[in-house]
Amino acid sequence: MESSGGKQLTGTLAVAVFTAALGSLQYGYSLGVINAPQKIIQEHYGRSLGVWSEKSAIPSENNTEHQELAPVANAAVMMYWSLSVSIFSIGGMVSSFLVGFIGDLRGRVKGMLMVNVLAVAAGLLMGLCKMWKPHIMVISGRAVMGFYCGLTSGLVPMYIGEIAPKAYRGALGTLHQLAIVTGILISQVIGLDFLLGNDMMWPLLLGLSGAPALLQSLLLPFCPESPRYLYIKLGKENEARKSLLRFKGTYDPTPDLEEMRIEKEEADKQERVSILSLIRSTVYRQQLLVALVMHLSQQFSGINAIFYYSTAIFERAGVGYPVYATIGVGVINTVFTMVSVALVDRAGRRSLTLVGLAGMCCCAIAMTVGLNLQNDYSWMSYVSMSAIFMFVSFFEIGPGPIPWFIVAELFSQGPRPAAIALAGCCNWTSNFIVGMTFPYIQEWLGNYVFILFAGFLLAFTVFTYLRVPETKGKTFEEIAAVFQKGKKKVPPGPIADTELEKLKSATDA
Repeated sequence: MESSGGKQLTGTLAVAVFTAALGSLQYGYSLGVINAPQKIIQEHYGRSLGVWSEKSAIPSENNTEHQELAPVANAAVMMYWSLSVSIFSIGGMVSSFLVGFIGDLRGRVKGMLMVNVLAVAAGLLMGLCKMWKPHIMVISGRAVMGFYCGLTSGLVPMYIGEIAPKAYRGALGTLHQLAIVTGILISQVIGLDFLLGNDMMWPLLLGLSGAPALLQSLLLPFCPESPRYLYIKLGKENEARKSLLRFKGTYDPTPDLEEMRIEKEEADKQERVSILSLIRSTVYRQQLLVALVMHLSQQFSGINAIFYYSTAIFERAGVGYPVYATIGVGVINTVFTMVSVALVDRAGRRSLTLVGLAGMCCCAIAMTVGLNLQNDYSWMSYVSMSAIFMFVSFFEIGPGPIPWFIVAELFSQGPRPAAIALAGCCNWTSNFIVGMTFPYIQEWLGNYVFILFAGFLLAFTVFTYLRVPETKGKTFEEIAAVFQKGKKKVPPGPIADTELEKLKSATDA
């Protein structure tokens, strides 16, 4: 083990990151689980509403053919179905404002433990939905689960970002996104007809959304609290020292504690940074703009249109077995997130984000060409499918994982909870807008729907090139100094006393 620096990855750190990431796994599962059993759930909604048409043929023995909806029934069921998808984001939008409050109330670890009751309640609502009206139970469960995921999508990156050694902060921060895409993949696989995505088992499929919360609740008591929270928020230096030693093993924690001491002094000079004061502040305006635009780029890239409606998109592209193609997307999703884990602390956050956004823009154009020409050239369906796979690959290289943890890097301890709350709300609001409007935009634009996203991606690429700094290898204070000094970059390493004085003066102002 190292005697200084504390760069080694210990078992305690691995357990803590794994435990926290279970919340992200649950988030990903909830994102993807609603996709595969769409037709079966719509059928049960129709029956519950009493608007199911009996005109169609009797379903076959394997129950793979479903009765057709009458026109009026179709509108009602589509409304409830869209609400089932989008209510998840509404719950996240509301709860994202509470991330800072929950994280500071009793700490990051106890905060994650407290909110798990929401996940279990949501799982029970959906798992028992056949006992009453399925559309009401599922929508209620999705709303509660969204509320939970809005909290955990802020608490998990906050905790991991605060406990990760600087040398591994990018890789460990990317594990939040890796857990999300793994959850999506798991939901897609067990959502197949012959597993749980059938007429009998679909409530269990939805109810399993709450399962990771049970495992996380068992493991969280063994995870140390964030040393930054203990020292900077509570002023408990000795407890912070013990926490550092548990996370990093035998080493000299003095440099880490000194960094926290400086950050605490800066935080103590300021009033508590609320969401409203953060919005009004001129000191943090550049950081906040970067954080919000990066989260907007994640959602308005069109990726959730793929996640929510991938099966329908593959059907439109002429794919014979669209459900399996959707699972293929999930596999690629997971593989390229692992690539990002390996690259993010080498290539840097800014570079990977630029490559990802530019690549997605090209893929969106290729997708549009393929969808429009597939009737003229049969091989164009392969172009469309390849473009979707590449689109997801580029997303997971940078725009997918990086916005989640870069917010924790851009802000010091004082404004960090408020910044994560604002960025989370921005993310969830964008998620809701895309999830709710995509079917209607697709109906309006037809095969040209992804040209809209290509335009967004081009704008986000230009913004990232002009305004987003590199945070790789920098301390939280060094990153703050980059913004205070405009575009002038501070080289990696300890900030000189003169730089700290300039930073303090700017913060006081």
